[in-house]
Amino acid sequence: MIVVATADFEVYHGVVNELRDRGTTFTTIELDEELPDRAAVVITDGDNADAFANATTVVADPDDPRRAVDRALAAVRGDGGRTIIGVDPGRKPGIAVLTGETVVAAFQVPLSDAVDVIEREASDAPSPVVRIGDGSRLEGAKLVTDLEDVRVELVDETGTTPYLGTGSRGMGDVLAAVNIARLEGEVVDAREIEPTEGEIQVIKDRSRERSEHNRAIDEALARRVAAGELTIDEALAEHRNDGTGSETESRETDDTDGSEPSS
Repeated sequence: MIVVATADFEVYHGVVNELRDRGTTFTTIELDEELPDRAAVVITDGDNADAFANATTVVADPDDPRRAVDRALAAVRGDGGRTIIGVDPGRKPGIAVLTGETVVAAFQVPLSDAVDVIEREASDAPSPVVRIGDGSRLEGAKLVTDLEDVRVELVDETGTTPYLGTGSRGMGDVLAAVNIARLEGEVVDAREIEPTEGEIQVIKDRSRERSEHNRAIDEALARRVAAGELTIDEALAEHRNDGTGSETESRETDDTDGSEPSS
């Protein structure tokens, strides 16, 4: 059983709500009460970290009660507390956080936010592993390159995307991330990718979609985006600042505004 014992109202409120949201069996006691016989884990505040010598103690941060509940559940289940983070890369990667065999959190965020989410979930975890699928090569390579101070494995993601039945639209990337987390991969610290012509064209098309003037970046800038040196917005800004886009923009406008060419 998980026991919550704290005089810190913020810790109490955050932890209890998190436990209730997960349907977890727990009890609460005052700090001067005896622990129940079935107490396996005590969640408390920093001031009482050493008050429960006969039980596994988890100290909760009032600003992050979920992390404390994750650790407590891992201790109760005997999962060893190892955190594995699976990532299905793409423009909005699916991210699944597993403690042992249990999925404790899931996210789907823009690529620009993915590293921050992954590093936050890996922080303070014992021996965390990040497993990234080998699809979406450019996005995956950026994640591998940008992640620091954590073990990263590249996983063959063949067959990890499940069939999605009615009503489950939008869940595919996260469920694939769960499957990726369960597969061992090759340890990597960088992934050099030479983008294909098709990948370069996709980046140029995306830049046109983001441009206020229907303007695509040139190939040199697209290759820098592919290498992770620039975001598309940064590449568009460079394109505007160096003046290379004016002729392209004018030509594209002439081709798309439906007017007849002048004689």
